[in-house]
Amino acid sequence: MVFGLLMVSNIATAQQTIWNNDPAHSQLGFEVKHTNVSRVRGKFDSFHIVAKTSKADYSDAQISLTAQVKSINTGVEMRDNHLRTADFFDVEKFPTLTFKSTRLKKVKKIRGRLTGNLTMHGVTRPVTLDVQFFGIITSPMTKKQVAGFRITGSVNRSDFGIAPQYLPDFIGNTIYITADVEFSPQD
Repeated sequence: MVFGLLMVSNIATAQQTIWNNDPAHSQLGFEVKHTNVSRVRGKFDSFHIVAKTSKADYSDAQISLTAQVKSINTGVEMRDNHLRTADFFDVEKFPTLTFKSTRLKKVKKIRGRLTGNLTMHGVTRPVTLDVQFFGIITSPMTKKQVAGFRITGSVNRSDFGIAPQYLPDFIGNTIYITADVEFSPQD
């Protein structure tokens, strides 16, 4: 997520810089096939992403995400309530999903690969996500620097033990992830 900051030398310092996502301008979404004829989209309304770095080139960036699983929102209350049960996410037992980065690699000028460990439903698996940097500006409203990113990728729900009773022809095994995130440095 902090990939684009690799190219912004004028804000780099030798001290550790902490960047937080702006909840009003960030979204963590997902999409999954349903009955092989449609797709269901949703998001997590409550999540927080922190990026920490102390090197001028951001090669040591540490990114962490925590999402409150009970905040799942597909726009259909009955479905959301079902997703919170032991049939799917079991939010009573596993209230959060987390991601902790292990590597950030530049691929092209504004693109990178973010590798880390995703913990969901009590299971931790390595994942690699694509990162696109949209740029950095000074916000006209807050007068703070703002960096924008899109993070995409996919995971298999079966790898995390989610809803094994549902065959992939009914609920797809591949969960597509899209996060659009605005970051600002912490005061």
